[in-house]
Amino acid sequence: MILNFQLRKNAREQLGGNIFANNWLIVLAVLVVCSFVLGAGTIVSFILSGPILYGVCRFMIDMACGKDYNLETLLCGFKESFGNALVLDLLVKIYTFLWSLLFIIPGIVKLYAYSMSMYILQDNPDMQVSECINESQRMMLGKKLQLFCLDLSFLGWYIVGLLCFGVGVFFVAPYHQMARTNFYLALKARREE
Repeated sequence: MILNFQLRKNAREQLGGNIFANNWLIVLAVLVVCSFVLGAGTIVSFILSGPILYGVCRFMIDMACGKDYNLETLLCGFKESFGNALVLDLLVKIYTFLWSLLFIIPGIVKLYAYSMSMYILQDNPDMQVSECINESQRMMLGKKLQLFCLDLSFLGWYIVGLLCFGVGVFFVAPYHQMARTNFYLALKARREE
């Protein structure tokens, strides 16, 4: 498995190396728009969150793999797998909430266990939702701590971003999301070996 510093290095290179590179700004725009849509807190944003996350996963994987990507990719969740993406997102939220009722820690552990399920659905649109969740748990066996440490390694960047009147947080989010995408791709490559 690739180490976290290598995942971050790959993410920086894929985004263009600096915060004003084209890929970095494109991912920034995508994440900001998606955050506004999903952060509205309405029933519509609740229904749209699964297909939007599906599209974001596809977009990030295409960019990480060097494939052609465009903004239409973000809408693929509505065309290809609207029902599955909606149900998967809903089930992950429900399961995580229920595990959180046992104390906070089991909820966090399960959040990391389910974290790859949307990527898996995106790679296998015909797969059943329960299979995606189970496959995510299998992939994350023994890897939850590494992903937690990867997320934790961005904490300093987020703090610096907040000190820059909060604007810097927007520039850290694409870097963090691309590193998580590389984490999934590394897990997938390891699984296929």
